[in-house]
Amino acid sequence: MDTVFIEGLEVDTLIGAYDWERGIRQCLRLDLTFGWDIRPAAENDELEKALDYAEVTVAIDRFAQASRFELVETFAECLAAGLMNQFGIPWLRLRVTKPGVNTRASALGVEIERGCR
Repeated sequence: MDTVFIEGLEVDTLIGAYDWERGIRQCLRLDLTFGWDIRPAAENDELEKALDYAEVTVAIDRFAQASRFELVETFAECLAAGLMNQFGIPWLRLRVTKPGVNTRASALGVEIERGCR
């Protein structure tokens, strides 16, 4: 299976379990890899048959703006499920990084893989 990727996408969202986090928006960095057969789009150079990066990033931005999760894990699970459902993505890998959480680490986060390759 081919893959399509979006690397280093930054979104602002309300995320965190601590009281001080509940009143501010924080930046999350997303790295996504999607399983996607690119042959139908490439055959006749048709955007309609491609996984449209612009539409995917709009969906991610809307999700991040609306979400109010305590855990990065919940953010990742719900985003992955929503993208797979909305775009018919059979497999994805999603890495969610929350920078600045720990002074001894550049970032902390989770990486999940869902679906079948």
